[in-house]
Amino acid sequence: MTKQELDFLKRLAKGVAAQFGNKCEVVVHDLQSKDPDSTIVAIENGEVSGRKLGDGPSNVVLKALKSDPSKLHDKLAYLTKTEDGRVLKSSTIFFRDSKGKPTAIFAINYDTSLFWALENELREFTRLTEPEESQVTETIPHNVTDLLDELIEESVRLVGKPVALMTREDKVKAIGFLNDAGAFLVTKSGQKVCNYFGISKYTLYSYMDEAKGSKAE
Repeated sequence: MTKQELDFLKRLAKGVAAQFGNKCEVVVHDLQSKDPDSTIVAIENGEVSGRKLGDGPSNVVLKALKSDPSKLHDKLAYLTKTEDGRVLKSSTIFFRDSKGKPTAIFAINYDTSLFWALENELREFTRLTEPEESQVTETIPHNVTDLLDELIEESVRLVGKPVALMTREDKVKAIGFLNDAGAFLVTKSGQKVCNYFGISKYTLYSYMDEAKGSKAE
């Protein structure tokens, strides 16, 4: 992303935030950041999610870093939530270079808590463009440590049993999910995952390879 492009996205973020007020958080993530733990290069009304300039990526950003660019699509008017439980109406828009490669994410998160409290009067305002996604499933973390913890918890929910009761196959499934979700892009995540699942680094890499192999079959 060039300086000119970044300046444009910063001005656009300020404009959108000014138009919709202090309940509208606008974030620009640099997908070409040299530090994957610090992708936020512009943010307006960061108090909505509790994030600030220089903070790390969300789950959406990690998936973008791991995914085939051709399979990435803008996602509009879906629900997320903050760590303190407030419901946000969010949109994620990919900013691409001349070759179509995503270089940045322009994200809008509007705190709709008040509107949900007044749902009967404002039902039309909070109606989603994708009704089937009306369940809040994703938490916006404050930092990459919180994000990694959330992904690990999600891997355990996916398996359906605590680590102490997991079989080898269960752990392979959990590790495969974490790898697909981009968890290992987080600095020092490998050691934390090893400690959590009670495995060695060698075993971790073995499970990652096994999970990839099972998908290829």
